[in-house]
Amino acid sequence: MSEESDKTRMLGDIRIDRVLESEEPEFPIFSFFPDAMVEALAPHRSWMEPRFLEPGTDKIIAAVQSYVVRTKHHTILIDTCVGNHKQRRFWPAWNMRESERYLKGLADIGVSVEQIDFVMCTHLHTDHVGWNTRLMNGQWVPTFPNARYIFAKDEFAFWEELNKKGAKYSDGCINDSVLPVVAAGQADLVSSDFSLDDNLWIEPTPGHTPGHISIRLSSCGCDGVLTGDVMHSPIQCTFPDWGVAGDGDKDLARQTRKKFLDRYAETSTRILTSHFPSPSAGFIRRAGEAFKFVFDGET
Repeated sequence: MSEESDKTRMLGDIRIDRVLESEEPEFPIFSFFPDAMVEALAPHRSWMEPRFLEPGTDKIIAAVQSYVVRTKHHTILIDTCVGNHKQRRFWPAWNMRESERYLKGLADIGVSVEQIDFVMCTHLHTDHVGWNTRLMNGQWVPTFPNARYIFAKDEFAFWEELNKKGAKYSDGCINDSVLPVVAAGQADLVSSDFSLDDNLWIEPTPGHTPGHISIRLSSCGCDGVLTGDVMHSPIQCTFPDWGVAGDGDKDLARQTRKKFLDRYAETSTRILTSHFPSPSAGFIRRAGEAFKFVFDGET
């Protein structure tokens, strides 16, 4: 698969580009998935390693990325990764990053920060809001000066209230990556039935966080969905019960993931994931009583 087809795809007349901040071994699988068992994983190492799981370290290969969605109406940025100059104690690899890769990635697909019309965050975790803002003259300011930032009302309300107890609960990302957008007057809080236009609307997928959403796309008879953190690795198609350590409501997250997999299995809806390695997109198929993820270009 070429670099262009790996990161750029068409869904009807919608152009979708992935913009990578990182793709590397990130989290030890047995701590990231507390429900995972050595014996259960063993038969699946043959397809997991080395593409999805680093041999020897048992670290999950994970992407941190955004999607740029260009419709006939708008240019929309979905999720904004970790960002630069952000103090992050929960995961040292994300602390005080200084990289030009992300903004260069936008430039490489012909998009400037001024051309983004909307920024939509599937949820307000650190690795999905970081480039909402950047540091200029000692102040956090919106990275995308002409954009409206779309936050799910329930998601924002939860984190706003929790943040009053201390930034430690959000690892500081609400203070440096969300509230400055609100202060700048660029935030819109939307309900669960929000639709941006005839090409894009939100689908509530709660559990990982209280107001977590996925993003539905449709154009010319073609359908897609950007998952957010409904899933983090293809192994969760095989084991939908495996939640991640960061799930806020583990039981609800499991229910949501199973419903999501069942809803889209054996359909033509393209699934665009937040953290699966390249090419990150594909289709859900049934595999006995469970599921499997078939990546674009594979059978």
